[in-house]
Amino acid sequence: MRKLAPTGIAAAEIGGMTIHSFLGEQRNSGKPRTIKPDDLKLEKEWRLVEYLLIDEMSMVGLNLLAKLNRIICSVKHVDPQVPFGGVNVIFFGDYLQYRPVYDAPLHTDFSGLSKKKSGKLPNEKEIQQRVARSLILQINCVVKFTQQMRTED
Repeated sequence: MRKLAPTGIAAAEIGGMTIHSFLGEQRNSGKPRTIKPDDLKLEKEWRLVEYLLIDEMSMVGLNLLAKLNRIICSVKHVDPQVPFGGVNVIFFGDYLQYRPVYDAPLHTDFSGLSKKKSGKLPNEKEIQQRVARSLILQINCVVKFTQQMRTED
């Protein structure tokens, strides 16, 4: 099982790492991680992973989710058509609590955008956002907690 979160504090709370650290991206560098075919370290880390927990899901944007999906599929040597390389993903958090920074929220609706840009092909960023949105729409189980519970010291 792997545990990821969008911020260092959230990652520390669950004993995980930040999504950006996993992606191997330097803060604000804009340079994507390149996966080498012989990246044995990364392959070994993910070989037996069956579950991925992502906390503070509202802070995860569509671009970040698309990158995560792409890298997991790559290191697991799985067809990109298989969501997250076959890893079961469990999202935690308030879906509408905080917006992602410099990214589109997971709940972005593209239906209105298609009508505005009729006749224009989407760019790579828009394509990846749509890929990520399709991943979100494939969520097949949602558990909604209606009572706030806090741990007691």
